[in-house]
Amino acid sequence: MFDKILIANRGEIACRIIETAHKMGVKCVALYSDADKDALHVKMADEAFHIGPSPSKDSYLRMDRIIDAAKESGAQAIHPGYGFMSENVEFAKACFDAGITFIGPPVEAIDAMGSKSAAKVIMTDAGVPLVPGYHGDEQDPAFLKEQSVAVGYPQLLKAAYGGGGKGMRVVWSEDEFDVALASTKREAMAGFGNDKMLIERYLTKPRHVEIQIFSDNHGNCIYLAERDCSIQRRHQKVIEEAPAPNLPEETRIAMGEAAVAAAQAINYQGAGTVEFLYDEDGSFYFMEMNTRLQVEHPVTEMITGLDLVAWQLKIANNEPLPLSQAQVTVTGHAIEVRIYAEDPDNEFLPATGQLSYLRQPQTSNHVRVDTGVIAGDEVSSFYDPMIAKLIVWDETRERAIARMSSALDDYRIGGLKTNLSFLSNIVNAQPFKDAVLDTGFIERNHDLLFTPKSETDHKSLMLASLAILCEQRNTALLQSSTQHIENFDPYSPWGKSNAWRLNETAKHSIELTDTNGHSHNVCIEQQNDGYLFNFDGEQFIASAQLNDDHLQATINGHKSNILVDLCPKKVSLFIKQDIYHFERKLNDMSAFEMDESEDKLTAPMNGTIVEVPAVAGAQVKAGDVLVIMEAMKMEYSIVAPFNGTISEVFFAAGDMVKDGAQLVDLMPFESVPVESAPAED
Repeated sequence: MFDKILIANRGEIACRIIETAHKMGVKCVALYSDADKDALHVKMADEAFHIGPSPSKDSYLRMDRIIDAAKESGAQAIHPGYGFMSENVEFAKACFDAGITFIGPPVEAIDAMGSKSAAKVIMTDAGVPLVPGYHGDEQDPAFLKEQSVAVGYPQLLKAAYGGGGKGMRVVWSEDEFDVALASTKREAMAGFGNDKMLIERYLTKPRHVEIQIFSDNHGNCIYLAERDCSIQRRHQKVIEEAPAPNLPEETRIAMGEAAVAAAQAINYQGAGTVEFLYDEDGSFYFMEMNTRLQVEHPVTEMITGLDLVAWQLKIANNEPLPLSQAQVTVTGHAIEVRIYAEDPDNEFLPATGQLSYLRQPQTSNHVRVDTGVIAGDEVSSFYDPMIAKLIVWDETRERAIARMSSALDDYRIGGLKTNLSFLSNIVNAQPFKDAVLDTGFIERNHDLLFTPKSETDHKSLMLASLAILCEQRNTALLQSSTQHIENFDPYSPWGKSNAWRLNETAKHSIELTDTNGHSHNVCIEQQNDGYLFNFDGEQFIASAQLNDDHLQATINGHKSNILVDLCPKKVSLFIKQDIYHFERKLNDMSAFEMDESEDKLTAPMNGTIVEVPAVAGAQVKAGDVLVIMEAMKMEYSIVAPFNGTISEVFFAAGDMVKDGAQLVDLMPFESVPVESAPAED
């Protein structure tokens, strides 16, 4: 076995690889960019090398620096994880030329599957069924449009060298094709350095079912069950489970054998995943093969009891497969959810910021958390916004769903927006429980999954106020006991933080602003060791204790135990996945007023300007695209919210912008001639 390996990746997958390698007695070398100098994977590794600035193109995609770090450290092999260099043919060649083992398939196999169009040809020859489409080399836009019409609609326009759901567009009609092609090619070039496109007929209600395969260097190839990854947004997986529910046994076997045939057709070695579209009529079609470890590999590990990273290291070390196909067993059911920093209510817009509060569920044989962050870490715009993967296992799918629901309730994150509530809505939705699955699940069940923002109720205001009052009381007691411990009188009004006034009722006034932008001035009267709240003539007697992040509150005799995150400007309440965030006004600061006039369009996140259709002086109508920006390898269009005239444009293509930066100044007016508006993206 290797003595030392270098991990050419970051975050969760780097930590995952380090964990297994250390168990096997293998030392690990980490890499880090400027943004990751204090990252968890750096702390877990035996040594680490700085490889450049924060943007991935200047660090984690610099193969020369990665190879140099491997040589300097004495690493015998490189594990690429997933993403970044994991399916890069040139990087695999560079490892070979440097005499370093690439923990992955041979160069020829990566090359064969790296182009989705070339892979289709190979699969056809291997007898693997394909979705109708165009997979050729001719890429002239006019020719591609002819092929688009021939394939028929709806169809999927895909980057031939893409992955991870990026560089993909659904095209519903011929009229949409030109704009979709231009946008998808830009995204593909930015994300993968190649804008070659392929076209496939888009199945309207397919399931995404994939097979985990493993091949060694001795001619052995097996499949390790299947995974259902049908629940997706933007063609990116949100929830994965294994085995796939309600999949006929004969189909399961046929898919597994087709996946093995696909691997053998390219003399594959190592871990790989063959992805299929499973249609309503029971037919299935080859979609693509990922020549690496998948994000969702933990669900396969949970039902097979195997460590797939350990298998990767053994096969790269020229060892034979540990098991034969007949020895593979599947027990129980596993589900994985991907916890992202994003806003599901705003088209899953990625979020950035500090993880001011982080509490994970207790791990066990039933509950697993794969993550690369700890409390206080920053989620930046430079990389994928995934915070963690939460994986559960139980004897049946029904029990696994119940366990996942409970684990999500125990997961608390503060400081930025996440998809925790959205994930909880999915696993508790009846269609999910009934396994009514397909890739359109989220859109079809929109009303179930996207619950309207709840109005702030009196209880949440009282709990937030009690948390703040307890914090002030605890701080005052701590200061008094440390600064005046000899003369401190706990019964003196001067030693209390309770708004005490001579000959007057002690009162507190706390100003809170909820997520809907509504301000609430909460007035509280001090009553002995408790507090009196008054809302609309109704009185509430309350008391509370705050220990670390646990608030124990009693309101009119009803006791509640909740978790809170108290920051200088914010307070968050976690009541299962009902999360209440409030801005709090500091006593020693004046109110901070934001200019929210609707004529100012701002950047929704940190990113780079890709294109600026907006021109100063132009008249536009509501919905017209003004600015296109890119962040986290995805494009986002900033559109006019109303009819108006552009007064000023503040950025040009190529400029980097920060979250909240004003992009365009738009002045409203009643109507705009249609012919004056720029074309929609």
